[in-house]
Amino acid sequence: MADKLSRKGADSDLAAPGPDRIRNVVLVGPSQAGKTSLVEALLAHGTGVRAATVPDGRSVALTVQPLLHQGIKINLLDTPGYADFVGEVRAGLRAADCALFVVGANEGVDESTRQLWRECAAVGMPRAVVVTKLDHARADVAAVLAAARASFGEKVLPVYVTDGSGVVSLLEAATDDPRRGELIEAVIEESEDETLMDRYIGGEQIDEKLLIDDLEQAIARATLFPLIPVCATTGTGLGELLDLCVRAFPPPSEHPSPEVFTPVGKAAAPVACDPDGPLVAEVVRTTSDPYLGRVSVVRVFSGTLLPDVPVHVSGHFDSFGAAGHESHDEDERIGALAFPSAGQQVPAPYVVAGDIAIVGRLSRAETGDTLSSPEEPRLLKPWELPDPLLPVAIEAASRSDEDKLSPALARLAAEDPSLRVEHNSETGQLVVWVMGEAHAEVALDRLQHRYGVAVEQVDLVIPLRECLTGKAEGLGRNVKQSGGHGQYAVCRLTFEPLPEGSGFEFVDKVVGGAVPRSFIPSVEKGVRTQMARGVRAGYPVVDLRATLTDGKAHSVDSSDMAFQTAGALALRDAAEQTSVSFLEPYDEVSVLVSDDLVGNVMSDLAARRGRPLGTEQVADRTLVRAHVPQRELVRYAIDLRAMSHGAGTFSRTFAHYEPMPEELAREVPPRG
Repeated sequence: MADKLSRKGADSDLAAPGPDRIRNVVLVGPSQAGKTSLVEALLAHGTGVRAATVPDGRSVALTVQPLLHQGIKINLLDTPGYADFVGEVRAGLRAADCALFVVGANEGVDESTRQLWRECAAVGMPRAVVVTKLDHARADVAAVLAAARASFGEKVLPVYVTDGSGVVSLLEAATDDPRRGELIEAVIEESEDETLMDRYIGGEQIDEKLLIDDLEQAIARATLFPLIPVCATTGTGLGELLDLCVRAFPPPSEHPSPEVFTPVGKAAAPVACDPDGPLVAEVVRTTSDPYLGRVSVVRVFSGTLLPDVPVHVSGHFDSFGAAGHESHDEDERIGALAFPSAGQQVPAPYVVAGDIAIVGRLSRAETGDTLSSPEEPRLLKPWELPDPLLPVAIEAASRSDEDKLSPALARLAAEDPSLRVEHNSETGQLVVWVMGEAHAEVALDRLQHRYGVAVEQVDLVIPLRECLTGKAEGLGRNVKQSGGHGQYAVCRLTFEPLPEGSGFEFVDKVVGGAVPRSFIPSVEKGVRTQMARGVRAGYPVVDLRATLTDGKAHSVDSSDMAFQTAGALALRDAAEQTSVSFLEPYDEVSVLVSDDLVGNVMSDLAARRGRPLGTEQVADRTLVRAHVPQRELVRYAIDLRAMSHGAGTFSRTFAHYEPMPEELAREVPPRG
């Protein structure tokens, strides 16, 4: 296989011959930190070509840009900085083997970036901190270093420092900087040579190459995190940053692969990053092109991917707790392979284990799916998906849009696992669950301009319930005799409310055959039909007992439909004799925030008619639990982010129904 790859390697400079010649580096950080500008500057430094990697200048999706440096292929994965697109960030972390945390020299470290650092620490991913925007008027590298150490730990240390128009290494013996001693001691602490510290304390001059080797090993083991100042505008530090990626960051073969299963859910043997191994790859991003069809960005974890060969496509998000994505298993023949390059695509003769490429003509592949050999199908455990918590109710703008809406939404959900489409059977609404307003804006824009489907946002309908508050009698009289075959059905029923969750009970207490036996089920059916339609504002009636006590029938004009209508009329008549209240759904909400925000969160939940259930400490933050009406949670994802400056997160699960206050019930409009 190695000889075969070497022969084909001449076809494309970007086709790496093996995993040891690859580095997959993801750039993460807040919006406006300069990640995309840094990627473009690194590409220009490595290729000599300056090209926009984001055509419209707005980064809302994961992008991959490869370059060659010192004979090593570096795949730079640029991720969006806005919290709405954390799903793209998670995909980038899955495809990468190491991470660059980008922080502007004029900014601090936000909570979203801290959370991503914790996620990387949990899996032992090597990390470095890159301070950008050195040319900004308010640039303060020392302040950013202090903020990074406060947020990420004392093992964040500057390896390069600014010196005039460039940067210098603190490991160089000629460097006269007080921070050099701290760095050398930290490097020696991570060294496998136990005598090195004694020799250093004894005054021995430690060889610079030995220090660099130990530093690189510490970075690769994720026990030390270098900080490097760079400037995308002036080019300061770009070469040194690429050197770090090549020399200190590990190749894919040293990064553990995800858990492996069979499509039926059984655990399978782990895969190694071996070009000669069985094919196991993962779709980290999918997009639909109007000319090329569905295009997938794929990370190969094992084996070698070749063009125009059959693969098994397996997707089982629901097996790992992610709802809203249909499971599927099928064989497909992939099309051409390509590497992205400065906004274009370079044909790829092959893609070895550890590399990332673009795959065409996978009509059923979705983001998060596993590609494997049809003879030995495998399934990778997908990365943890964020839970979309902002509901957006939509409807087609026209009849022609209505015909195209469902397939367009299915394709949109296949591209973006952090988006969930719900057809609410109770309210009849089509609801798209997203991460935030920006996510909703992008999704609706793609519907219109990529798929040609215009939609309109409408008010979200909360699935309320109606219930009678007291006992009442109802008379259902359906008598229409005006020539020919008429309708005749009269029934009298007593209705009374039942405890919550009791459902519907129908009791027959007719005596003397006032209502023929054959028509009693018709009365019950009519009552059930009216319950589904509601008696006050069009919401279902629940927890009700209906007792049929009397009625009349006609030997000719009585029928099944006549008694169904009479049963419905009886319930409506009873509703006029008593009051009808609304029951509204409550969710159990768990809000995770820093300790200083607990008071604000609890006050806000109380203002939303929430009832606190308690708090508990989770690491350095506090989890606040409460029961809150769904009506008050429609925009909570947006409000919590604003209140906590992006630092708070929450989850919600259905709890129960409770009576709605009458002053709010009077504001509920009737359903059409």
